[in-house]
Amino acid sequence: MSTKKEDLLVAAEQLFYSHGFHAIGLKSIVQEADVALMTLYNHFGSKEELILEILNRRELAYFTYLETAQKEETGPLTKRLAVGHLLWLKKHAPNGCMFLRAKEEFGNSPDQLIVQKVYAHKEQLIHFFMASGLSHTKAIQLSLLFEGATSLAETIDSEEIERATMAMVQHL
Repeated sequence: MSTKKEDLLVAAEQLFYSHGFHAIGLKSIVQEADVALMTLYNHFGSKEELILEILNRRELAYFTYLETAQKEETGPLTKRLAVGHLLWLKKHAPNGCMFLRAKEEFGNSPDQLIVQKVYAHKEQLIHFFMASGLSHTKAIQLSLLFEGATSLAETIDSEEIERATMAMVQHL
């Protein structure tokens, strides 16, 4: 990947996450990335295409956190996954879930590609948990716990979120 494309993606993700998708225009992104507008259009055909690329990258990064914790941590599977999720929250998600924020801004239309990506991401998380060895019920429960932790991390101290999440995950 070219350096300029990476600069665009990093700038766009930060701006979208901090300010929202509709509030940020392409000119703000190219200015933040310090590239020409034509460079953006050489890499992305539209703002929607850029947003989808950012969501794909963010999804990959999130699942990497879960996979790493699953392999490197000790203890029950749900605890290891919770460690990965909590690390992700601390480093990349203090403002909540970027996917749910995208859904809020782009609505519920099943024809909207960004909304389809959000639904697919949430389904993929449940399938990831099941492929890791959890039952469907346990996968849903863990998803609910992680979604709640992500939501509350916007307003409650991260240490309190961590303590509560780790206490609850012991019961799954």
